[in-house]
Parts: sequence; C-alpha cells; structure tokens
Amino acid sequence: MNHPAEEDRRQEYLHDLTEAVHRDDFDAVRRLIESLHPAEVATLIESLPQRERDQVWSQLDAEQHTDVLAEAEDAVRASRMAQMNAKELAAVAQDVDLDDAVDILQDLPEDLIDEVLLAMDAQERARLQSVLRYPEDTAGGLMNTDVITVRADVTLETVMRYLRRRSEIPEKTNRLMVVDRDNYYLGGLRLAALLINDPEREVQTLMEVDFPSIPASTPESEVAKLFEQRDLISAPVVDERGRLLGRITVDDVMDVIRDEGEHSLMGMAGLHEEEDTFAPVMRTARGRALWLGVNLATALFASWVIGWFEATLQQVVALAILMPVVASMGGIAGTQALTVVIRGMALGQVGWSNVRWLVLKELMVGILNSLGWALVVGGIAIMWFGNGLLGAVVGVALVINLVAAAITGAGLPLILRSLSIDPALAGGVILTTVTDVVGFISFLGLGTIFLLA
Repeated sequence: MNHPAEEDRRQEYLHDLTEAVHRDDFDAVRRLIESLHPAEVATLIESLPQRERDQVWSQLDAEQHTDVLAEAEDAVRASRMAQMNAKELAAVAQDVDLDDAVDILQDLPEDLIDEVLLAMDAQERARLQSVLRYPEDTAGGLMNTDVITVRADVTLETVMRYLRRRSEIPEKTNRLMVVDRDNYYLGGLRLAALLINDPEREVQTLMEVDFPSIPASTPESEVAKLFEQRDLISAPVVDERGRLLGRITVDDVMDVIRDEGEHSLMGMAGLHEEEDTFAPVMRTARGRALWLGVNLATALFASWVIGWFEATLQQVVALAILMPVVASMGGIAGTQALTVVIRGMALGQVGWSNVRWLVLKELMVGILNSLGWALVVGGIAIMWFGNGLLGAVVGVALVINLVAAAITGAGLPLILRSLSIDPALAGGVILTTVTDVVGFISFLGLGTIFLLA
C-alpha cells in the first residue's frame, strides 16, 4: 500500500501532467517526465486514458521508451510494443537488463519473437534464448544469466583480484556462486566473507554448501515461497543435472508476489490480472463479456429453480421478500471460506493432507454462525409478518444454506485445482450458483411443505 504522502505526490504529478497535455504544453510534459524515474513515468502513463497516453508517449525519446517499457505493466507494454517493428524491439531488448528483456519478449507473438532475436547481435541472442527456452512462470524464466562464478580451490585474494579486474558487478550481488570445472554448482560465497577473512584462505573453507539452489523447472510461486522463508536476496538456478544456469534476484520475486496478489483479486471478478484500467471501451467490453455470459447462465439456472415454486410464491408473498436474505447470507459465508482456502493454497499451507480438518473446521464455523443468525433472521420474520412458522422456515433454511456454503467454500478450491481449473477465476461463480440454488430449494421447499400444508 502506498504511503499517503507518496500517493499525494503521485496524484499531484498526474494532475500536472494531465493539465499540460490538455493545454498542448509539451515542453511542460517533457520537463515533468525528465524529473521522474522511469518507473514513475510508467505509472503515470498507466494512469492516463488512451488519447493522453499516446500524447505523453510521443514526447519520450528512444532511451526513455526503453526504460519506461521495462517498468510498465504487461498490458500497457504490450499495447506499446504492438506499434513497434522488430528492429525497434530488438534495440529495446538489448538496452535493458536480461530479465526485463525476457519479460518484454514474452509479451510478443512467437513469430515476432523470432524476428526480434534475428535482429540482435549473436551474443545477446544467445543470452536471451538461454532464458526463453524455459516457461515464463518457472525459475528458468525468471532468472538472469549475469552471475559471477568462482572456483572452490582458489584463495580469497585471487577472487578479490578477479573482481577488481571486472570493475563492476551485477546489481543485487550479495554472494558469488562457487562452481567446479564443469560449471556444477557447489555453494555460495558471501561478499562479506571476502572482507573479514584472511586473503590466503581458500574459497572452499568459507563457502556455504547448504545455500539453496533452485531447479530451473521450479514454479515461480515456489520460488517466491523460498525467498520469503529464507530471506534471500538472490539465489542460483541450476539445470536438472545441477549445473549453474543463472540467478534470481529479489526484485523479480517481488514482481511474482505482486502478480499473484493481483491474480487472486482480479480472478474473483472473472478478470485477468493484466487488465488495463484505461484500456479502450471495446477491448474492455470484450474482455469482460465471457464471464458475464457465464454468470448469466448460472443466474438463469437459479431462476429456473425458483420457477419450480411459482405456486408457492403466489400464495405466500413473504417468501419472495425473504428469499434474497437466505441466498445472500450463504454467498457471504461461502466467500469467506473460499477466500481463506485460496489464500492458504497460495501460501502452500493447504493440500489434500489437511483438507479434511479444514472442511470440518469451516463446517463447525458455519453451524455456529448459522444457528446464531437463524435466530436473528427468524425473529425478524416473526415480528415483520407475525407468522411463527415462517420464522422457523427461514431460520432452518438459513442453517442449511450456510452449512452448504461453508463446505463448498472450503472444498471447492482443491477440487478445481485437481481439475487444472484456476480456483481464483472459477471458484466465485460456482460458489454463487451453489449457494443460490441450495438457498432457494431449502427455503422455498420448506415453505411449500409447511406453509401450504
């Protein structure tokens, strides 16, 4: 979450930039942009509607284009790159860090990636291809090949001389990677160890043999958990045989964590995490239409269930008035359980080994809450309509629906994941359908049995 002062500052910049664009004062636009970090410029561009966004982009020079693209969100970056040819994209990819270049290229169609790679020099092309061969959501797709390696049988003095000859080291390097003659990973050597130990000591006496290496095929979510658990700044990436390929740094992991958070939030509404807030109307409408259609289908199914009890509703109007209460209470209870379980799955805390306990826990929570709120809602129904039997029916229906919602919310995410369906994306729609249908059947069914008997 942004600090209030920082957010106020960003809004001030956005206001000034928007005013300058509307006045066609592009000198002011350029002055403002030049005073900001590329990440801040990217954020401002993402905060503008399409017309203003295009005008600000046109005021950036080629170097600024490169820096801002490296910092921009995927959706905005993809729309910008769609207007660039292969040579321009190749120039951008060669001017940014390898991990940023990979992010840029992975947003392109396969045939265009090949064109961009062919437009690069051979050395840069080889570096990028070594990372692009791995899926983008794995450790191999996150890694950067800019890594310093040393041998275990050399002295610290030799390592120091080697580093001085390099004149600079890759950013966020807190450890050197120790390898053998065939580039097999052996351990890590902290930079601090070079400063506080006898220069005549050999690397092998100080290297951390238990410093974790990450297989290139490891899912990015597992990489993020490892960095969190071990408080890592960087970590080596190895192939299936244990040979060093590159390293992952904490800034790449922060991107993963942010993307996972956005995915969970946006998925609950059936949206993609790369949704561009200021995308054109037609593109946004097309992107949202699918899940609106899915929701319509589930709503029609629930309406069809209500249609079974048309005669009951005509005779007992109070049922129609109270019916949304039962469905909505079940929906909230189910969403609470669903959210807790999806979060636990994201943190690696929930699996088939402990789901039975979790479902039982949510069941007990559902029973306790349903009994308490059944008394409240039943009492309101009795005072409102003066009908004790109606109060009992709505109370029992509420208990049934909240219990069903708790069980569904707790168990559904694991079932969906076992079917290779994203729980964050599909869970909410299915849960809503279940709670609506169970709520309507239980409430209207009980009403038919007891109120029309």
